[in-house]
Amino acid sequence: QLEEFGGGLVQAGGSLRLSCVASGFAADDYAIGWFRQAPGKEREFVATISPSGGATYYEDGLKGRVTISRDNAKNTVDLQVNSLKSEDTAVYYCACFFGAGLGSESSKYYPYWGQGTQVTVSS
Repeated sequence: QLEEFGGGLVQAGGSLRLSCVASGFAADDYAIGWFRQAPGKEREFVATISPSGGATYYEDGLKGRVTISRDNAKNTVDLQVNSLKSEDTAVYYCACFFGAGLGSESSKYYPYWGQGTQVTVSS
């Protein structure tokens, strides 16, 4: 099971730290990805992190504003988002990658998802 925390209402220019907590399985065996879905838009890739946390990969347009990290001792994967913009408003999801390695930009390779957490950025 995956569960996201940390969403909320934040002003443009602010920061937010989202957490994904894994339970019921050995999350440190898998890459974990973060995705987001804005109203009326398709779900899009944000970032992914390898099982050990030693490798990360970001969506090009978000590089420099987001940081993904994990603490395998706590079974958590965090997403720090800085300099928030109104276009960052979305439901943010974490997901477990099915396979070895760093993960993928494609959501179809992530069979296990959390329920999402809403992030709303006010301008």
